[in-house]
Amino acid sequence: MAKGYWIAHVEVRDAERYKDYVATAKPAFERYGARFLARGGAAEPMEGKAWARNVVIEFPSLQAARDCYNSPEYQAAKAIRVTVADADMILVEGVES
Repeated sequence: MAKGYWIAHVEVRDAERYKDYVATAKPAFERYGARFLARGGAAEPMEGKAWARNVVIEFPSLQAARDCYNSPEYQAAKAIRVTVADADMILVEGVES
């Protein structure tokens, strides 16, 4: 089964409150088997808009990625995030290996 990924580009407006988002999202990530592959490290823009924070999260499947996003735990975190950050996010199915 192919893995699923969240790919997010984020501009944080309030770093202190963003910590609340991270803490609130943690149970959802643990429940759905999330593994962070990239989380705000150095980035080198090659084309398009450069975002301050880039995140790639791997899940066991696309369905797990979708279920995590739609879970009550993550939706509570999202309610915080939308007040303190701007983001673009997409769910992507990985290549079966």
